[in-house]
Amino acid sequence: MLALAAAANLALAQAPELPRLPEIRRDPQITYVDRSGAVIGVRGGRYAPPVDLGRLPAHVPAAFVAIEDRRFYEHNGVDARGIARALVVAVGEGKATQGASTITQQLARNLFLSQDRTLERKATEIAYALQLERTYSKKQILALYLSRVYFGSGAYGLEAAAQRYFNKPAAKLTVREAAILAGVLKSPTNYNPALETEAALARSKLVLDAMVETGAISPATRKKALAQTPRIWKTAPTAGAQYFIDWIDGQVRQTAGKVRQDVIVETTLDLPMEMAAADAARRTAAAHASARAEQAAVVAIDGQGRVRALVGGTDYARAPYNRAASAKRQAGSAWKPFVYLAALEAGLTPDAPVVDEPVTIAGWSPDNYTLTHLGPITLEQAAAQSVNTVAARLADEVGRQNVAATARRLGIVSAVNTDPAMALGTSLVTPLEMTAAYTAFANGGMRVQPYGIERIRTRSGVTLYQRKPQPPVAAVANPPLSDLNRMLRTAIASGTGARAKVPGYDLAGKTGTTSDYRDAWFCGYTGGLAACAWMGRDDNTPMGRITGGGAPAELWRGFMATALRRVPAQAIPAGPPVAPPPPPPVEAEPVLTPTAAETDLPPEPDPG
Repeated sequence: MLALAAAANLALAQAPELPRLPEIRRDPQITYVDRSGAVIGVRGGRYAPPVDLGRLPAHVPAAFVAIEDRRFYEHNGVDARGIARALVVAVGEGKATQGASTITQQLARNLFLSQDRTLERKATEIAYALQLERTYSKKQILALYLSRVYFGSGAYGLEAAAQRYFNKPAAKLTVREAAILAGVLKSPTNYNPALETEAALARSKLVLDAMVETGAISPATRKKALAQTPRIWKTAPTAGAQYFIDWIDGQVRQTAGKVRQDVIVETTLDLPMEMAAADAARRTAAAHASARAEQAAVVAIDGQGRVRALVGGTDYARAPYNRAASAKRQAGSAWKPFVYLAALEAGLTPDAPVVDEPVTIAGWSPDNYTLTHLGPITLEQAAAQSVNTVAARLADEVGRQNVAATARRLGIVSAVNTDPAMALGTSLVTPLEMTAAYTAFANGGMRVQPYGIERIRTRSGVTLYQRKPQPPVAAVANPPLSDLNRMLRTAIASGTGARAKVPGYDLAGKTGTTSDYRDAWFCGYTGGLAACAWMGRDDNTPMGRITGGGAPAELWRGFMATALRRVPAQAIPAGPPVAPPPPPPVEAEPVLTPTAAETDLPPEPDPG
């Protein structure tokens, strides 16, 4: 004990003057919230907001004091008995192996020192702890400690940990949840609640025992807490939204300029819808993993262009590449509605007779999936059964440049090739732009510009940006729009999209499968909401016979079962009985020579 006192006094005399108690200094943060105000992510500074002990239930700080430093309110920054014990062990082993640090010492180390286990560093730590205690109150020290300590999984500070593991603010932590978080600090790796749940729960029992021993809670409260099984989020509750945030983050920084203070971005995202999309993508890809399904993406856009969900993959932590907004893939038969719309605008009707028979265009002869032909059918039947020969012939007859212009008029912004195979979806597009194009079918024929930012404001309420309402732009009129809706309703009711049915709703849509099963799609809509689901592999190798009418239709249905409860149920609107404005001029795209791998795009078999 005398040696300890001498070392502490010497360190105190030689230590540099203690700086003022530092604030949590960080770069300005951008907090993203969904359309209801729920936080979906934070970009910027490392730490969560500082802890306000006055707003926490008494059991929250008590849990940390009980397990980390039960004499915290009694000592002057150093627990002499604990350090003496640690020094005895250190002398015997030739190095420091035990901590026995008080909360004040831990804070001193966190603020000013390295994590090296040396006697010199330990002595300096003691000196700083003594100075901290002389200068600041216990409340200040504990608040800053809880604000900076690391809880694993990227969560710095109590507030971040409460949100990460329990999806709630620290002020709403239960006794058991507080005990779990307090137990993490011994080892954020070994007691990580999400990764080592059983170990974290077991350690929380030790924390509860310590809370009883220190009088923080009663034995009855401990018993009640142990009877509870809190929900621990294995992945961050807003993990799926990170793809959406990635999509708009650059737009925010470009719009708001250099962020010099914390700002809040109010977005169009519907978090429950986003979580449903992420869950459906993850579950469907896992269910079809044996068929080499690897990735999935989902986008949902409402009738005004607001992006309600955007999921760019099955696991953001492992694969953050945004397949929803950035990956350009062949659309397959999901492209055919643009062909049929061009034909309807040229004067055909759903009842128009067509013939499914062999066809050759510029030396190219597309096949049907079944390698058979149906003979005389209607245009509606051809769309519902995704007949390749009819779509190819129609595009050739109405003009592939006109089909390309129709797609662009609806919202396709990527380059559109005009070779004979374009009718079967060989152009490369993103799920985001395909969904935007289908939104014109869902909202009565109006082209939308998909967007995700409603307002950017400071925490004090000063508006930095407010989206202005955009005048509607008619892209499709009747009767072609109503006729196309009828044909795509049939595709779900009795065609290749039968697995996408959600009883009780007015739905329409189209399946899509590309050559060798590299890409599989289902794009569909109801009144006021469109959504596309894509599945494939990042290396663009084939999946195992996954068609748009199979796994993607299941994914779409799984997502829409939740999404449809989040929007008013409404029929698909017919749209205005007026002609849309002339299409924008179309620049001629280079004519590509189709190969068998690019053009032999089979339609999906009727899953019904």
